Amino acid sequence: MENTSVITKWAIDASHSELNFRVKHLMISTVSGTFRSFTCAVATDGNNFDGATVTFEADVNSITTNNTDRDNHLKSDDFFASETYPKMSFVGKLINDGDEYVLKGDLTIRGISRPVEMEAEFNGIAKDPWGNTKAGFELKGKINRKDFGLTWNVATETGGVLVSEEVKLKANIQLLMM
Repeated sequence: MENTSVITKWAIDASHSELNFRVKHLMISTVSGTFRSFTCAVATDGNNFDGATVTFEADVNSITTNNTDRDNHLKSDDFFASETYPKMSFVGKLINDGDEYVLKGDLTIRGISRPVEMEAEFNGIAKDPWGNTKAGFELKGKINRKDFGLTWNVATETGGVLVSEEVKLKANIQLLMM
């Protein structure tokens, strides 16, 4: 029997996508940030996203938390070491486990790769007014920043820490069929 699979390639629609993170500060409030510059490529079997391969890369220097001093600290050797490691990346697969999709793969930050898993909500496929086929996903998950060498912290007088180890990730992704 002949293989009738058609590989469909998708690229990020950057103007309709965002990559955000949230982390506790002093364990009493949450600081949010985003990466403004990132790429993503997805390969599917036709329009079927089950088993799709996903590659992603973010420019660490595009990080913003709406505070220049904090952003510069995050780019420093205390955190991302952006001069040595200007990119963070992900390579993995999108798996449909019945009712939901799960994105599984390896995330690399500061040259350290670790397996991660994120919930992936598939919002469907649609054509825009110009005839372009788009697909939408919402992703959420969490990582321990220490697993990736992001270990800087300061103890507080109450016995807590300045920055939580847990980082919550959220991405709204719109893909463009190539």
